Amino acid sequence: MIALPPRPDLDLSELVRTIPDFPKPGIQFRDITTLIGDAAGFSESVRRLADRAARYRPDLIVAVEARGFLFGAAMATALGIGLVPVRKAGKLPGVTIGVDYELEYGTDRLELHEGAVTEGHRVVLVDDLLATGGTILATAELMRSVGADVAAALFVIDLPDLGGSQRLEAAGLACETLIAFDGD
Repeated sequence: MIALPPRPDLDLSELVRTIPDFPKPGIQFRDITTLIGDAAGFSESVRRLADRAARYRPDLIVAVEARGFLFGAAMATALGIGLVPVRKAGKLPGVTIGVDYELEYGTDRLELHEGAVTEGHRVVLVDDLLATGGTILATAELMRSVGADVAAALFVIDLPDLGGSQRLEAAGLACETLIAFDGD
């Protein structure tokens, strides 16, 4: 196995591509595929997230579908702990528990396998991007419904203009991000 050395000087924001007007006009899409396609960038992102997660002493990393899985799996491996995927309704094969949550134009549902997280587990939530915070707040609600201690939520990218970090803080959920992109 080849481990890349830490690169604390690496500006991760330079590795995130911005695609204008995707998926609709006026949206500046922050594309992480260029970040994860860069070995040093991906490695450094995981190292920084895992270092932050370690401070919370989690039993499990809980990763949100789908890009959260990329970072969460690597973080869990680096920390020597398990990974629990949280998926959209109907995507997990076993018995699930879930939570419904509000979207801008309707509702959605997140699920996890029954018994994957239990009372007393200390968890850190991870996703690639924090926008409005709705998905991660629903994930935290789901974790708390089974008695888990939600220590923090970690993200690669924050879009502060959309207010997600403020919503998480208002809900008492510690939140850390590696990069912030103000609206443009």
